[in-house]
Amino acid sequence: MTILIVDDQPNVLRTTTYALSAMGHQSVTAENSRQAARQLEAEKIDAILLDVNLGPENGLDFLSHIRAEGNLTPVIVFTAQTSVESAVDAMRRGAYDYIPKPFIPEDLEQKLKKLSEHQSMQTKVTDLQAQVAKAHPTLMLESGEPAVQRAFDMAFRAASSDANILVLGPSGTGKTVLARAVHDRSQRADKAFITINCPSLSRELLESELFGHVKGAFTGALKDTWGKVAAADEGTLFLDEIGEIPLEIQPKLLRLLQDREYERVGDTRTRKANVRVIAATNRDLAKEVAAGRFREDLYYRLKVIAVEMPALADRPADLMPLAENYLNHFAREQGRAGLRFSADARTAVIDYGWPGNLRELRNVIERAVILTAGPEIEPADFPDEFHEKEESSLRPGHLVTIDALEQEHIRRIIAKSPSLDQAAKTLGIDTATLYRKRKRMGLA
Repeated sequence: MTILIVDDQPNVLRTTTYALSAMGHQSVTAENSRQAARQLEAEKIDAILLDVNLGPENGLDFLSHIRAEGNLTPVIVFTAQTSVESAVDAMRRGAYDYIPKPFIPEDLEQKLKKLSEHQSMQTKVTDLQAQVAKAHPTLMLESGEPAVQRAFDMAFRAASSDANILVLGPSGTGKTVLARAVHDRSQRADKAFITINCPSLSRELLESELFGHVKGAFTGALKDTWGKVAAADEGTLFLDEIGEIPLEIQPKLLRLLQDREYERVGDTRTRKANVRVIAATNRDLAKEVAAGRFREDLYYRLKVIAVEMPALADRPADLMPLAENYLNHFAREQGRAGLRFSADARTAVIDYGWPGNLRELRNVIERAVILTAGPEIEPADFPDEFHEKEESSLRPGHLVTIDALEQEHIRRIIAKSPSLDQAAKTLGIDTATLYRKRKRMGLA
């Protein structure tokens, strides 16, 4: 931990700093409340050792002050053995613990060990609460498909290392679920799992979200923030849709991966962060590198272990087990245990193309559980696209011609695109070729 020692006696500061260093902690010091406040602004402090008597000042007044400002950094108070009343007062004002003066290093080490265990437990509890709040069904991390099982096995073998992992695959295939499972199987499982969605923010906000910023670094920066990298220290940082990260930020991310160093926006001080990075993308990063939109050195640094998550349409052996898993979860949630699929509903699930992958499957099953009136889910309980037989029957692996597949694919892409130029770009052909294909296929 990085620990702030606040004491007006230089010999106490010196000996406590030495003791903390011997225990493997870093420390910064302050002789009064003013210096302590500056250190709290400048550093990411994990704990404070605070003397009750700071010369003319009362250390407990400083404790009350930082608590009033919303600073919840754990505080261990130094107090003379005759001042048990002060210790009680300190606990009332929000101190985590106290230690009598004079103390021996073993006493201090025990207090800090207890604090570290408490913080780890709090992190796990908060994390578990967040997971429960999302009400995820039980995760299925085994597969009847050899390619998917190989992906799981590779990811879980790498979990105990600190190697960076790149999870590839279309949107909705469970990349975030896999990243979380890797973290839970790692040596960092009792530390934070921090997620940042790269395309959700502008370049400026994404850089601040990642690395933090100092007050006044840009318009709207009204106070110091530490960012997700600092929050993930000792834990795992999950970068979702890494293919969308702007080129300007990529060198800073590369430096974090290579040297575990970074600076907050507007700050000149270099900081360290021991984070394990798992990244995910639905893009072909090799093509992004060739197009100059993604740094080659960053690509290979992220791709120490690469895991491919196939589309749901390529997992026929897993489709019904996954659907049954979702059905059982949502049926219990709605108080309808025993609800099942009818034979026709099972056929509809199997024949549908699932372009939205696991995410779409979950949503469709949840909707069906809510809407169905009888003991069985019927095809009528599924969305309209399930009843468009021609569309749902045309997908890779079904007994149709290549021309029929191409026609259906082009028709769907055109329907989803704002213009023919964009549709052509998505299809990887020029606009003139698309015009000719539309005319030949009767889609014009």
